[in-house]
Amino acid sequence: MSLSPSLLAFLRELRVNNTREWFAENKAVYEQEKKGFDAWTTELISEFADFENMDGVLLKHCSYRIYRDVRFSKNKAPYKTWFSASFSEGGRKSGLMDYYVHIEPNGASFLGGGMYSPTSEQLAAFRQEVDYNAAGLRKIIQDPTFVSVFGEEVGESLVRIPKGFDADHLDAELLKKKQLFFWKKYTDKELCSPGFTKQLISDAKVLKPFLDFLNAVFFEKEPFIKE
Repeated sequence: MSLSPSLLAFLRELRVNNTREWFAENKAVYEQEKKGFDAWTTELISEFADFENMDGVLLKHCSYRIYRDVRFSKNKAPYKTWFSASFSEGGRKSGLMDYYVHIEPNGASFLGGGMYSPTSEQLAAFRQEVDYNAAGLRKIIQDPTFVSVFGEEVGESLVRIPKGFDADHLDAELLKKKQLFFWKKYTDKELCSPGFTKQLISDAKVLKPFLDFLNAVFFEKEPFIKE
């Protein structure tokens, strides 16, 4: 199945009318579009199961609510203006590095994954692994196919190399990383094309070795290989 243009139309309207009053008046439209997105998410769970362990993972383990938590935010808009879901063994609350799918109009949709908000322990483990095995990471993220799909990394870096590492370290730029995240953006036309699900899964398979690398570093988790 593919995503509907009406889903993007609803999200465009929501961006302009992000109020509880408007949402209440259009609740039926939201529920219809959410139903379609949920059906697509459920299909994706099945597709991811070809190369990740999705045993026991259900829709509720992957999807996110549209309602924003505005308690500590200056932005008091009550609703997100996108639909999203994450896919991994155990679901989005497992803590594992996962495949994040973000659907937002006007070319803001993407598939992404990586070290986005690591704990201090995870960051220390990442830097230790880079110091020991940067070649393994570079082999993944500099692979021609990976670069053609995901391009350059996204994320913040330190200005100086972290304490404990030589200033002239051969992999200084990787050691400076506070985040290391990759994404591929999609046009609205691509989202609604019949082949989008196939394309998304193809791109996710390219991302898999990078997520496997991080999950091995952070959780000593072996890559899943379907028997």
